[in-house]
Amino acid sequence: MTTYAVGDLQGCLEPLKCLLERVDFSPSRDCLWLAGDLVNRGPQSLEALRYVRDLGSSGITVLGNHDLHLLAVAHNIERLKRSDTLTPILEAPDRNDLIEWLRRQKLIHHDPERSTAMVHAGIPPQWTLAKALKRSAEVEEALGDDAMMQPFLDGMYGNQPAKWSKDLHGVPRLRLITNYLTRMRFCQADGTLDLQAKEGLDSAPPGFAPWFSHAHRKTRDCKIIFGHWAALEGKCDEPNVYALDTGCVWGNTMTLMNLDSGEMHSCDCEASND
Repeated sequence: MTTYAVGDLQGCLEPLKCLLERVDFSPSRDCLWLAGDLVNRGPQSLEALRYVRDLGSSGITVLGNHDLHLLAVAHNIERLKRSDTLTPILEAPDRNDLIEWLRRQKLIHHDPERSTAMVHAGIPPQWTLAKALKRSAEVEEALGDDAMMQPFLDGMYGNQPAKWSKDLHGVPRLRLITNYLTRMRFCQADGTLDLQAKEGLDSAPPGFAPWFSHAHRKTRDCKIIFGHWAALEGKCDEPNVYALDTGCVWGNTMTLMNLDSGEMHSCDCEASND
């Protein structure tokens, strides 16, 4: 059995299939971790969502911001944006089954035997992994509860509060947890977020740095796999931190990591669609 991990699909299913064929991936034998944002912007959001769902226990995914956006649109809380490619999902005959499956996925996957965690955007430096898992479970509970899901999705959008406090409660608390785990790039050492800067490392606002670079980050004893930050192009010099979103949906490559050997495989998006 081999376990692989891949960054954001964003509706780019063919490059994933190219990579899995290259490594002779078999769902009956192997496992695939997906770092969120299965859907949106790319040409095969519906097919990608079905493919990952149909992997069953051989596929482990975490939720990304685009996946949460799909949930909000599907529940008539948010409108489609011009750049969205979610309509085929919303019009699919198995729409309800797909949305129900998606809402049951986690925000962090942790494998204690590997001492490895996967999250879409990152874990703020002031949280231990145990605290991050506990707080992600709060959001997962809200998504899984019919009475709680609607208010959460309705209040999910926004950049405030920007700093964690144990006194936060209700939707603002859930919003900040969600922003940390699915939208974060730059923050201060105390976890104060800046969600405006979205480019490479040199775009950090004064006083801010990539979440993974803070010297006293409390998850340094754990390997972390994340996606979300395509502008990094997979380049992260921080030990035990692996950036797997290499911008396939923007015409770059998709990257598959062998978690057992550390070997990286790449597939050119354009070439795979010829």
